[in-house]
Amino acid sequence: MRTLAITQNITVDGSIEMLGDWFDPQGQGDTDNSDLLEELHRQDRDADGLLVGRRTFQDLRGYWPQQSDDTTGITAYLNQVQKYVVSSTMAQPDWQNSKIVTSDVANTVGALKEEPGQDIVVTGSITLCHALIEAGLVDQYRLFVYPVVQVRRDRAVGARHCWVSGLPGDPGRWPGLLAEWAQRDGGWFGRVVYAVDDGDPVVLVEAWVAAEHLEPAAR
Repeated sequence: MRTLAITQNITVDGSIEMLGDWFDPQGQGDTDNSDLLEELHRQDRDADGLLVGRRTFQDLRGYWPQQSDDTTGITAYLNQVQKYVVSSTMAQPDWQNSKIVTSDVANTVGALKEEPGQDIVVTGSITLCHALIEAGLVDQYRLFVYPVVQVRRDRAVGARHCWVSGLPGDPGRWPGLLAEWAQRDGGWFGRVVYAVDDGDPVVLVEAWVAAEHLEPAAR
């Protein structure tokens, strides 16, 4: 079965909405993003399907095909990869190697996963991501975390903000996203993704954390 992976560029506080200039896909600023491109190309070599919602598809289509001098390889990849756009209103995708998924998204994506092929990647498309997560179709989350905090949020997952602190052997207090609660080993634990920022790079940790080490973050 093919792997369905959600890939997002995301801030420490769980936002993928690009309100500022924290994300520079072509590396035109002062930041060296060669390591990011290297990892993207590694993942692209293992993926032959791109699944997105209408708005993300239109954003990609309106930008990347026009980058005739793109040296990152992103334009070439997006032009040739098989694209699936989920939309009930789009009549023509107007981009090569694109198909429209109009209804019954869960069953359609489930059938795609059963077909021979490589990974299917979802990016952006938050409404679609939530639907795929709820349907139990997502196999992997690949998050490129940037040391940025934003006030407005389009969250990658339906989660609540929290702080993680007082962990054994760890004096830090780290921002996190609380995804769910569960009773384990006689106590309550939260499944948390939190960012440990005590060096370079920021380390993203996913773990079950005891309730006494969690506190809600002010909003």
